[in-house]
Formats: sequence, C-alpha cells, structure tokens
Amino acid sequence: MDDGNRSNQNNDEPVESGKLLRPADVLPGMLHILPLANRPFFPAQMVPLVVDRDPWQRTVEAAVESGNHYVGLILIRGDDPQAAGPDDFYPMGTASRIHKVVQVEDKLQLFVEGMQRFSIDSWVSRERPFVVRAQYFPESGYKDMQELKAYTVAVINTIKELLPLNPLYAEELKYFLNRFGPDDPARLADFAASLTTSDKHELQEVLEKTHIRERMEKVLVLLKKEVEVAKAQMQIHKNVEESMQKRQREFLLREQMKAIQKELGIAKDDRTAEVEKFRERLKDLTIPQEAQKRIDDEIQKMSVLEVGSPEYGVTRNYLDWLTQLPWAKFSKDNLDLKHARKVLDRDHDGLEDVKDRIVEFLAVGSMKGEVAGSILLLVGPPGVGKTSIGRSIAQTLGRKFYRFSLGGMRDEAEIKGHRRTYIGAMPGKFIQAIKDVGVANPVIMLDEIDKIGASYHGDPASALLEVLDPEQNRDFLDHYIDVRFDLSKVLFVCTANQLDTIPGPLLDRMEVIRLSGYITSEKMAIAQHHLIPRQLEKSGLKPGQLKIDSAAVRAIIEGYAREAGVRNLEKRLGQVMRKVVVKILNGAKPPIQVEVKNIDEYLGKPVFQPEKPQSGVGVVTGLAWTPMGGATLDVEATRVHQATRGFKLTGQLGDVMKESAEIAYSYISSHCKDYGAKADFFEKAFVHLHVPAGATPKDGPSAGVTMATALLSLARDKEIARALAMTGEITLTGQVLPVGGIREKVIAARRVKIDELILPAANRRDFDELPEHIRKGIKVHFASHYKDVAKIVFPRKK
Repeated sequence: MDDGNRSNQNNDEPVESGKLLRPADVLPGMLHILPLANRPFFPAQMVPLVVDRDPWQRTVEAAVESGNHYVGLILIRGDDPQAAGPDDFYPMGTASRIHKVVQVEDKLQLFVEGMQRFSIDSWVSRERPFVVRAQYFPESGYKDMQELKAYTVAVINTIKELLPLNPLYAEELKYFLNRFGPDDPARLADFAASLTTSDKHELQEVLEKTHIRERMEKVLVLLKKEVEVAKAQMQIHKNVEESMQKRQREFLLREQMKAIQKELGIAKDDRTAEVEKFRERLKDLTIPQEAQKRIDDEIQKMSVLEVGSPEYGVTRNYLDWLTQLPWAKFSKDNLDLKHARKVLDRDHDGLEDVKDRIVEFLAVGSMKGEVAGSILLLVGPPGVGKTSIGRSIAQTLGRKFYRFSLGGMRDEAEIKGHRRTYIGAMPGKFIQAIKDVGVANPVIMLDEIDKIGASYHGDPASALLEVLDPEQNRDFLDHYIDVRFDLSKVLFVCTANQLDTIPGPLLDRMEVIRLSGYITSEKMAIAQHHLIPRQLEKSGLKPGQLKIDSAAVRAIIEGYAREAGVRNLEKRLGQVMRKVVVKILNGAKPPIQVEVKNIDEYLGKPVFQPEKPQSGVGVVTGLAWTPMGGATLDVEATRVHQATRGFKLTGQLGDVMKESAEIAYSYISSHCKDYGAKADFFEKAFVHLHVPAGATPKDGPSAGVTMATALLSLARDKEIARALAMTGEITLTGQVLPVGGIREKVIAARRVKIDELILPAANRRDFDELPEHIRKGIKVHFASHYKDVAKIVFPRKK
C-alpha cells in the first residue's frame, strides 16, 4: 500500500512518539468484518451504522464479546452487502470501535467511531462472521508540518467556500473542530473527504492513500468538484426562487389592478365579460325567435349563478355553442357550369357520365338560383374517387367542405347529440360540422354510409332520417342545443360501396349516382395526370429523375392493380418510387428508366396472370358483380355417372345462387328436346355443377342463364366455339330477367378481351347509357327468353 508501511519512515510519515499508549489505542490483531455498500468509513468519523440483523448479528456479537468492541468496516465493490464474499471487499478499510448497539425490528443500529486505517493481511474466516488479520497504518504525528501547511490551508479555504452554499457543512465543521484541530492534516483530509458527495470508488481511493501528501492532493480535487456542484445547485435554486417570486409578484399586481379597475368602474368581472362576449357574437346574426329567447333565458340564469358552481360551467358551455353557430349565415354559391366542368375535369379523369350527372344537378340549382335540400349518394367500389368527387363539388360551388365517416358508428348521440344532463355532453356531428365551417350551407360528406351500425345505444341510421329529409331538416333538433336549426341549405354527399346494407327509408331520401370501375385506358390517364405526380412529390423525386413509359404503366395496371378503383395502383406506383429513391441514393445516375422488361425488379412477379376464359363441353363464361367491381365467372357442368339421376352443386354458393341453379336444372331437363338434346339425358345422369373458385363465397340473382347454358352444352355434348359471356336470371318458364351491374360486367368482359355478350333485353337501356368508349367494339345480344339465348349460343347450320 503506497509507502505508508510502519517500517518505511520519512518526513511525511507517522513517527513513533515513545509515549505510553491508551487502552483505546491498542488495536486487535484480528478484526471481524462488516461490509459497506454506499461509501467507505473514515478514521475520526463517528456516525450511526444500520445493518440487517439476520446476516450480521453474529458478527456484531462476536466483536462485542471479544472485549475490545472493535470491528473492521470495509467497502464492497457491489451493491448488495448480503451477497458479499471475501473477493468483493476492497483491500483497505477502517478499524472502528462499537460504542452502542440498538435493535430496531429486523435491523441493528451501531454507533461506531473510526479509529485507524488497516489493510487485510490475510483471511482467518472466509465465511460469516468474516475475520481477517489486520495491518494498521497509525498516524500519531508528523515531523515537518511546514511542507504540508500549504495543503492544509488550501483544504481549509475550500471548505470555507462550501460553508455559504450549504448550512449542513457548517454543522459538520463545528463537530470536527470540537474533537480535532486544524493543524492535524491527516484528520483534516479524512474529514474533508467525508464532506463530499463523490462516488464510493473515488472516496475509497482517498482511504487507500497512506501517503499524506497524495491524500491531500486527492482530497483537494474532490473538494473543488464539490464546490462546483454546490454552486450549480445554488444557482438552480436561485433561478427557481426568482421565477416563483416573479409569478407571485405578477399575480399580486394583476389582482391589485383588477381591484383598482373595479373601484373605478373601468373593469368587469369574469361573468360580465363572458356575457358581453356572447352578445358581441350575436350582433351580426339573424337568430330565430325561439333561439333568441333561449339565449336570453340562459344569459339571465348565468348572471345569478356563482362563477365557481358546476351549473355555471354547464350554462357557459351551452351559451358558447349557441352563440358560435352561424345562424342564417350563408356563403354565396358559384353556379357557373363552365367553371364546374373545369374543376371536375381538372380533378378527375374518366367518369364522364358521373361528371355529366353532377353538372346536370348543378344546372337545376342554377335555374332555381340555389342548390338546397339535396342529398347525393355516390355508390361504387373502393378507390374510384367518391370522396374526392365530393370535395370537387364543394370547390365547384365555392362552399366550405366538412367530411366525417359513419363507418362503425353505433351511437345515436353521434348524430343528434347528448342531452345536457350528462357530464361531458356534446352536440352531434352535424352541429359540430356547422360550427367548424362557420356557415349554414356547407357541403357535408357522410362517408361509408353503408357501414353504419346499431347497438343498445340506439340506431344511428334511423336518426339520419331526420337529417337527410328535406322536409324535416329545416327544423333539425339536436338534443344538446335543444333549439331547432335549419339544415335545409346544406348539400349532403354520401358515399357507399353497395346499397344492400342501407335501410330502404334512408335510401329513398337520396339521389343515387353510380361510379363504376375504371377501364385500363382511364386508369392510365389517371396515373399520368394525378397518381405519378403525387407519388413523385411524396417520395421527394424530381420529374427528371424517373421515367415510366406508358407500356410499364399498363403492365402495372394489368398485372398488379386490376381492381375497379385506383387506390392499389397508387400503392404500386409508390412502391416503384421508393425503390428508385434507394437506387439513386446508392449511386445510380438519374434518370432511372422503368420499363416493362424490368418492372419485376420493382414489384416482383405479377399478382394477376392473363385471364383466359375456359372452353369445353359444359363450360360457359358468366359475368358477375362484386363490391370491388365486375368479374368473369366460369360455370362448369359435367356428368359424373349414369347409375342414377342426381344433381350436385359446389363452389360455396349462396342461397340465391343455389335456387338459380335448381331453376336452370329444372328448366333445361324439362326442355331438352326443344333445344336439340336427348329428351332422356338427365333421366339417368348424375350431374355436377361447379363454380370456381371454391374458396370465394358467391351469391346473387344473375347466374341463371349461364348455368342453364352450361347444362345445355353438357346435354348436347357441344362446346361454345367462340369467346362469349352472358348474364341474366332465368325463370321456370324460360323468361330472362334483368340484372344489375351492367357497366361493371361489360368492363370485366373487355378486360379479358371478350367482345360478344348476351344481356337481358330489359337491360338494353343500361347498356345504351354506357359511355361510348366502353361500348365500342362490344357486340351485344339482348334476350327476353331463353330460346333467344340458345339460338345465339348454338346457331343452326344453314
């Protein structure tokens, strides 16, 4: 240990005085050891020490029973004294005398006094109670104090710097001076080290310095750090106090100013200020008599309530809502049809029939002088632009736009508001929308109206009946506002993917505009004009850094994004952009060319393979409608055996489709001879009818004609020799009934390059209303009876 061994004497080391030793100075050769976890114990310290009773009671008892009452206190390297073993102890500690032991519950409180440094010479017992042979380092005096005087003065001056910063240091210093003098450098250094909040490893280094000059140098460094920390703490405390005093002073001044202004009559209390604010809001509004009376009554009630009462807060919030509503405040409509067409063409490619319908709707409003009392319902697959069309209508009219979704809404209070008796009550969505836009004639979009729910909280769909009825919504009554508000000037635009889930009375109040899916050419125009520029901006690319040719866009549409809408197409284009960004950041030189031949690098293998209608005996291509758009559907019929008569259906068909299949089977089996098949074909045939794919649920009343044709092809043992698709429902008498979704079905046929269709005669008008670019190149046969279908499918040879 340094150079502090008794046998190595120098000017700074202790000198044997030759005087008689006191009993307390006679230190035992062996010491029982107690561990310290937080910081080492220094000689001349006298503090209480608390240890756990169970692990260390035997050690304390053994030290007391030895007669000298000495114990060795040594710092451990870890943090858990109970788990400490011989290897966890530092090599040097302090021999301390136990003056008193007090038991407090499961703890032992020892009053100990540090006597002298010692190091572990050897271990006598490596199990509890730990016992070691000790080598001591006495410090009874120093021959040459002049050389240490500078250190002593520096330590004392640093301690003086600490005294003003923390009053606890003064108490510690007073206790030290009562026991020792400032001319004892060893005790002074140990005391100064014990004052600091340094970590235990730095303090252990001080304890292990037996050379007094090295110890003083180390202690000075720790004291300087302590001064800096104490100054920082003092500054923080000072800043906090100044901030608090400033706020208190400002608060007192404000209160005094209020009192003075009140005495002079130039200030108002909070209640008066609130009432004046509410009246100020109503100055330029034309408020109905009923609402004005309610506002006056509430203001009167508010003027007599205590400001701190709960009723005051409820009344204040109610008046806040009533006075912020735009009573009879309307924005001026822009009914210029050319402007309307320009906005619609700018924001949307394709959808010509929809845009024409909207312009017609606005033209009627222009003729009347206002667009009021109208509820539009935009129905179509996801991603076809229903929400954006609603936004364009608002821009066309120059009206404010507000959108909220009804999907999953189950609480009637969302529509008509909560009653004010509830804590946290609020108006319904429509009153909130009117307040937010600040006018009484906005365009309000109700998204996903087909997905509205119902629960024990009420039926929101029924609550919407009042809102969406032009005859009722002029006197709309919100439960929270509790006065009637005129919603008749609001233009409601609703969106839905299908009509089946919308209640009939609600649907009856709406004007339906159908948005079918886009064909490939329309999707390409949308991608070039809208999607690609938007994705370039989102990815941070400049137009010159990426080149996507038209063939590549077509390949993405046909191989990765065949859905009716363009939402998935936009995702795929975004995926391409991200990979291009990675390439450029990795050093590729722009512009990056995306072509058909390298589209796999960006999007992987195509999700959709080219559709090829199946052909063969008993195989017929039908047309179906889905919420995602139109689709082709192959119907397969085969004879399994001739042992017995039977009919089997597969393909996860719904009840309606099963009935269609049974009707088709009954009709064809009873009219085989009429259509050129053997009259007894089905008498001994077990027929299996399947609609691929089996994992996809299918239902709907439009596959009867297709199933009948598949059965007739099987009975005649003759396949359809050309690309032909059909749709329509059949009756037991052979009548062909009309079906829906003609546009989607025609688009689906175009997609798989089928240019000859059979449609019900009653759907002729639906086909004629389709845009020219969809009808172009399609040959359509219209059938009113199944005989017409059979003539087209199996024409007689001339």
